[in-house]
Amino acid sequence: MAKEVFNVTPPGRLSRAKRAELRRQVDQLRRSTDDTGTADGDSRFPAPAAGPLGPGVSTGEYWNWLQVAQPPHQATSHNLAGIYPFVADDGLGHEGPLLGVDLNADVLWHFSPWDLYMNTTAKAALSTNILVIGAYRSGKSGTIKQLCTRSLAFGHQVVVPSDSKGEWVVVAEAVGGQVIALGGENTTARLNPLDRGPRLTGVSDDVDEIMVQGRRRATLTSVIEATIQGQAKLSPMEHTAINWALEHAIRITDDRPTITHVWQALVSPDSDAPGYRPEMESNGERARHVLERFVAGDLQGLFEGESTVAFDPDAPMVVVDTSALFDRSELAAQLTQICTSSWIQAVISDRSAKRTRYLVREEGWRDMATEQALRTYQQWLKLSRHYGVSNIVILHKMSDFDAVGEEGSKERTLAYSIAGDMENKFIFRQNTQEESNLISRLKLSPAHARLAMTLQSGVFLAYVGRFSYIVDAFATSTQWEQGLFKTDDAVEAGSADDQRFPQFVSEPDEPVFDESMLDRLWPTGEPTQFAEQTGHPE
Repeated sequence: MAKEVFNVTPPGRLSRAKRAELRRQVDQLRRSTDDTGTADGDSRFPAPAAGPLGPGVSTGEYWNWLQVAQPPHQATSHNLAGIYPFVADDGLGHEGPLLGVDLNADVLWHFSPWDLYMNTTAKAALSTNILVIGAYRSGKSGTIKQLCTRSLAFGHQVVVPSDSKGEWVVVAEAVGGQVIALGGENTTARLNPLDRGPRLTGVSDDVDEIMVQGRRRATLTSVIEATIQGQAKLSPMEHTAINWALEHAIRITDDRPTITHVWQALVSPDSDAPGYRPEMESNGERARHVLERFVAGDLQGLFEGESTVAFDPDAPMVVVDTSALFDRSELAAQLTQICTSSWIQAVISDRSAKRTRYLVREEGWRDMATEQALRTYQQWLKLSRHYGVSNIVILHKMSDFDAVGEEGSKERTLAYSIAGDMENKFIFRQNTQEESNLISRLKLSPAHARLAMTLQSGVFLAYVGRFSYIVDAFATSTQWEQGLFKTDDAVEAGSADDQRFPQFVSEPDEPVFDESMLDRLWPTGEPTQFAEQTGHPE
């Protein structure tokens, strides 16, 4: 191919008048019109054509009268690589239930923690647990209910150890699940947090005994430490007394101990029992007073005896309704959550069940009230993959952990460490004051932390493994799901009785709204009809 050579000879030194003349010529060229007679700076309309609608009427083609000229864009290949189509992610694949729409890639977003854990590509996750953080009315509860309900079709069971607000009860009833109500007026259900649970498959008798014994001790210690929180921690002598009382209860009940049996062993120690020492009575004094709350105090009839209900392993969803207990006190709420969580862990800690389960922990920080509870919680999270469990820990904000221990304490540091170790994170809208916590505690980038302040309801920032996504969960919600997962019923009921609008308040047996009044306020039809209905001119 022949080369074309251009020789450019720069002009010599021009006078001021000559340079001004050249500028006038350039301006004149810029103002010149194109072939259609339209100025370059104006919107470019199509050339005049025969007929009022252009040639599209006869040719069947679309004719856009407002076609705007788009100037060509020039850039290097390095810059072009950053344009949208080239960086759009392909999502997580199509394994697991559909949860929403990936707003970055504009594709459907499927999520299954077990499939991601088994994934051998770069999209794999190293944990099945999920940390969910979102402010009030950010859509976190509805999204998690949507995920759990849709997961039922994939064979996953959903377990809610403590439903403090009663929101999961209607969901469980709708899908044919099991509801265990505690503390209500019409229920006598009782759970024993010291239940042994099913025999673990694939481990020796000694290992099984060590695991059961460790869980029972951890439950007792967590309950007692949560009650005396703010006072001196349990001393080694008190631990010895508690462990002796537990061993004695196991022995006299043929391995069916209850809190009542442990309390009785502390109140009236058997001097002839193996391991008894005279100081047991004084060393177990604080523990005895704490456990008396369960036997004859405000928590009586709930956890002090043998279980009166059984966990249904075949139910699609099992919910322990504790909403009637959370009105008593914050301490009662913490003790209740510790006991119900311990009971649930005892009955689902069987790998031979070959069942994958979501374990939904509402107000998850309550499970971390003490250092012992934190250690137990951390151990359970590590064993979740072994048991086929995905723990979903739901919080309002990262500063919820500030209720755990004192500033700078070992408990609070451990709580934040547990949250940070959860590899899968769903971050919903956060309040402005939480921006620094997201950056310092969760190690979010400043851009993502600012994004979390502006997310709409049902939209969340998902961290899965080493990748992040922006997902709109409610974009795929059905009407049945929207009605079932709604959590604002109490607010809406209060609005209906608002006395500021007495014209809308009616008798209980009558409709809340008068249709004729609606027609008057929101008329439809022609302007003349509007004038007739309202009495106002057009």
